[in-house]
Amino acid sequence: MSINEDVRGASATATSEVTRTDLLRAAWASSLGSALEYYDFALYSLASALVFGPLFFPGSNPSTGLILSFGTYFLGFAVRPLGGIIFGRLGDKLGRKFVLLTTVALMGGASTLIGFLPTYNGSGGDWYGGGVGIIAPILLIGLRLLQGLGAGAEMAGASILMTEYAPRKERGFYAALPFLGVQIGTVTAALVYFVLLNANQTVKITETWLWRIPFLASVVILFVAIFIRLKLKESPTFAKLEPHEMIVDKPLRTLFKLSGKTLLRGIGLRMAENGSSSIYQALAIAYVTSAAVGVTGPIGALSLVFAAALGAVVVPIAGKLTDRFGRVKVYRGFAIFQLIAAFPIWYVLSLGDTVLTIAVLSLGLGIGTWGMFGSQSAFMSELFGVRQRYLGVSVAREVSAVISGGIAPLVGAWIISMVVEANGGSSVTDAGLGAWVPIAGYLALLTLITIAATFFTPETIGRDLNETRDALDDPATVAAHHAAS
Repeated sequence: MSINEDVRGASATATSEVTRTDLLRAAWASSLGSALEYYDFALYSLASALVFGPLFFPGSNPSTGLILSFGTYFLGFAVRPLGGIIFGRLGDKLGRKFVLLTTVALMGGASTLIGFLPTYNGSGGDWYGGGVGIIAPILLIGLRLLQGLGAGAEMAGASILMTEYAPRKERGFYAALPFLGVQIGTVTAALVYFVLLNANQTVKITETWLWRIPFLASVVILFVAIFIRLKLKESPTFAKLEPHEMIVDKPLRTLFKLSGKTLLRGIGLRMAENGSSSIYQALAIAYVTSAAVGVTGPIGALSLVFAAALGAVVVPIAGKLTDRFGRVKVYRGFAIFQLIAAFPIWYVLSLGDTVLTIAVLSLGLGIGTWGMFGSQSAFMSELFGVRQRYLGVSVAREVSAVISGGIAPLVGAWIISMVVEANGGSSVTDAGLGAWVPIAGYLALLTLITIAATFFTPETIGRDLNETRDALDDPATVAAHHAAS
């Protein structure tokens, strides 16, 4: 069967034919948008750990500055459910393409503007000529909130678009491709910081305008992503949905009424993946460089480069594995790996060995976190019925992002500060070995929640994407789930 016939079979009587060119264009469009989101994500993670404290929250002791810096990081996650609701509703009403254009413009514009911000006391190559005091962190928070609004529906839309475009038997593989943008964005941000941190060893990056370059560079990815998305066809599933007037009048109320159980399962599935992503990309870097261990040099940025390189291999393989063995089993397998690895990885991080730090961060992110990424895309989209798919996936993704990913660095920074206080130390470097056990325990707790969720979630492989009912309510899906278990 040709790819065109397979896609039409997956979409039944969809009104627009999907060609191989359309499929590849959708993959590129989705991947570049994801690259921008995770470029911003990795960029903000690195900046929160390395530069935002002295630039926007000066005068605090190191642990307090770290908490304040990660506080702005968390706010971007806190607003993401609102973005998911707003744009998820529009995605089910106006189409996937319209929302994906809007979200990428909002994210890229906000990230670029961060590069123009004045700082608290005029340091960091301030174009303003002097500090603006409290206005500086207020402006930073405002742009971070805009980033969060755009990101609230970007990744959900990209995964849904590819799932609805893809051939039925290869949904897992094709739907995983947008997540390669995670690696593209992460590597780009990490390499930029690696170069900047090594460009001039005599001057700190926070004392020059160099810290602004990574944010200003967002505009390049933004323009490329918009250009490709403008040429994109609408999802064939949505193209069929609209003429039949199947769009609900009160989508949010309907979502919670009809899909409440599906939402809870979606949130549970993402606790380990989203929490570990923030813990390894933001907290672990702060921990090994300045927060507790005191490793010098650009080890954080370098670790992300190696982790993303490994993840670029793991993501499509994970998607392919879900097509062969099922979504639930593969997803659970990567979660179990993360659970087993949590304590060994954090113990090694506490030792302060450069090579070992790079190795364990690469394993934690590249296999554990991004293995779940690659397994997740088609899985989450197939859980929801067609009428509320965009809204449902967006809300499930972003609520979990707040309660796991957004708060994780704050919890970790608080743990480190408590260890410092308990030891009577005046610097966060006194945290030493004491902080790694509770941080690893926190990661293990998030992972156990996800593993438990996989035992209450039905298998969705091969599901009809035109079905209006959720997977939990679809008789065929429920029957297959019982047969598999």
